[in-house]
Amino acid sequence: MKRYLVHLFWLLPFIGAAQQHNDKDAFFIREIHRQALVHGEAMQQLTILSEQIGGRLAGSEQSAKAVAHCADYLKSLGVDTVYLQPCEVPRWERGEPETVEITVLGQSETLPLHALALGNSIGTGPTGLMAEAVEVKTLDEVDSLGEQLRGKIVFFNERMDDGELNTFSAYGKAAGSRVRGASRAARYGAVGVLVRSLTTQIDEVPHTGTLVYEEGIPRIPAMAISTMDAEKLSDLLESRTVQVFMRSTCQILESAISHNVVAEIKGTAYPEDIILVGGHLDSWDVGGGAHDDGAGCVHAMEVMRLIKAMNYQPKRSIRCVLFMNEENGLGGGKAYQAASFAAGEYHMAAIESDRGGFTPRGFTVEGHESVLKNKFRKLSDWLPLLEPYGLGFRLGGSGADISGLKNQKGLLIGFEPDTQRYFDYHHTAIDRIEAVNERELELGAAAMMSLVYLLDQYGLGE
Repeated sequence: MKRYLVHLFWLLPFIGAAQQHNDKDAFFIREIHRQALVHGEAMQQLTILSEQIGGRLAGSEQSAKAVAHCADYLKSLGVDTVYLQPCEVPRWERGEPETVEITVLGQSETLPLHALALGNSIGTGPTGLMAEAVEVKTLDEVDSLGEQLRGKIVFFNERMDDGELNTFSAYGKAAGSRVRGASRAARYGAVGVLVRSLTTQIDEVPHTGTLVYEEGIPRIPAMAISTMDAEKLSDLLESRTVQVFMRSTCQILESAISHNVVAEIKGTAYPEDIILVGGHLDSWDVGGGAHDDGAGCVHAMEVMRLIKAMNYQPKRSIRCVLFMNEENGLGGGKAYQAASFAAGEYHMAAIESDRGGFTPRGFTVEGHESVLKNKFRKLSDWLPLLEPYGLGFRLGGSGADISGLKNQKGLLIGFEPDTQRYFDYHHTAIDRIEAVNERELELGAAAMMSLVYLLDQYGLGE
């Protein structure tokens, strides 16, 4: 009896919630999914971004084309306002295809490796460089070797943890070597860096991504190699001396002005309450940026299309923001946040989609500690409406572009799909439209629109 009462007490909020929501909400959410699955335009728009425009590195010609296209598309939907918000972005060019070759001491044959320069890396120069390779697993191991690394190429062979169920957690634990490895190695006189690609797959696909140079530390070139090549190199280094030849012509250029794309449908009752949906429009240059983050952008645009197509009149202002320069600087997110605080705005909720276009699982939520508990509790009222679609809520990060809005004391929400395959494509040349399932993409847009609808209808109890 005691166990029954405990379970009944735990279920009371959900039973009460089910009674609060009438059939109107359930039917409307069902219609959202039908509209997205039958009449959705997400795949069409993603094909344009990924295949017709292609990789959209901030400051590039392709990024400017993406800005223009998305602004025109959002205008065609008949939303109230569309405008471009300027932001300063760094510019980096990859240059000629990279070369990495290894030679075992005493042998004349060279073995080519699959490699990509890391974003913001300097180049080796046209003649390249050659040095002995030294393997490390972590940044701390670099410090322990110290001066032994002088004149060497440091090979960071830090794996993503296969045992982590949350692939983003595994990525976060291993990403430090890629982001900070070049400067850490350069402190001790290293001349170059190779980094194991961040994926749980063992394959020949190299993954790029940003690095950050420390002020006052010499800048050295850095490249990622495929996980299969990392395994080969590690095996050789166990018993042999290996020379590495690196060549890249990438370069850092002067910063430029780019733009966020902002579209809004004004609320009829509480226009000062903003519900934001967004993704980042830039991507790395080597693929089409289909999952990262074309999918997030078309999710957000599809929310705006669904609102208009379903003749829904929101009570609160629904704002779509396609951020520029998430990948290597957050220029767009910073510009948006600065403008929002200067205008005294209140984002009741901000939802970012930046985990790919896979099957929806729910949403992760964060917020200012003074309001998070109560506002998060409000979301549980809606679980009976969302659970039929496999959607739930959990505490966790939201998105890099919206994280700076926390002090406005709304909720920051990250769209969470099934991410087990995400890092197979992340920052690679194979992040293209064929990696995206149309139905999964459409379900993601429907999930976001369903949450927007509930937030708009019921607020968060302010």
